[in-house]
Amino acid sequence: MEELQNLEGIPKKIYEEISKDAEIKSLLKMSNIMAVKRMGFNDHGKTHAKIVANNAIKMLKILYKNGIKPSFVRDYNGTFEDSLVIVLLSAYLHDIGNAVHRLNHHFHSTYLARPILERILKKYYKNPTPIITETLHAIYSHNEGIMGQTIEAGVVAVADGTDMTEGRSRVPICKGCYDIHSVSAAAIKEVIIKEGTKKPIHIEVILSNEAGIFQIQEILGEKIKWSGIKDYVSVYAKVIKEKPVFEEITL
Repeated sequence: MEELQNLEGIPKKIYEEISKDAEIKSLLKMSNIMAVKRMGFNDHGKTHAKIVANNAIKMLKILYKNGIKPSFVRDYNGTFEDSLVIVLLSAYLHDIGNAVHRLNHHFHSTYLARPILERILKKYYKNPTPIITETLHAIYSHNEGIMGQTIEAGVVAVADGTDMTEGRSRVPICKGCYDIHSVSAAAIKEVIIKEGTKKPIHIEVILSNEAGIFQIQEILGEKIKWSGIKDYVSVYAKVIKEKPVFEEITL
């Protein structure tokens, strides 16, 4: 979590606060009870929130380094620090709506997040409304089928898709939930995000078997498609053969 550890200024203070916040902790825990325990999906809790936030911040920095201004900087004459706050908060809170239900969780996340954002951001900004609305936009549009309209929302959506390594599927796999989501996630060994040559953001995915192609095409690919930043992202996948995820399955 290098990007989160290296935060400075207001983003650092906010990260320290949300990491300890009792309400946020409860919502992330409840999200996993609903998504993982009850419905058999992959991790949607605190670990996922941190990974997505870390990866989103990394991609935002890569884009900024390559001359692509965040939307809050461009449209509101804000600072890069403001955009970091938007990305951090939206990435960390994007899945809390799973506590209500997986269906339409992106919408549930927005109304659950709003009072939290108001409570936290008023400590750091005289008028936090623009940052609140941009954060809610990024939360709402992280879901496939909703086109992101800001750079900040785009990196959050793509970052959500990058959390697909085998660790995220460990709970469903151990429960014997051998569906395409858990099996394909178990085939992903590593996801590397770095600065590219042809496009600013280059994502490398290392697979242990071909099942992981589902994650790349149907999860990460769809996130990129609807992110609004697809022209800035390239993906490369490589298979390194290892043992199969399971030997046999009976339906």
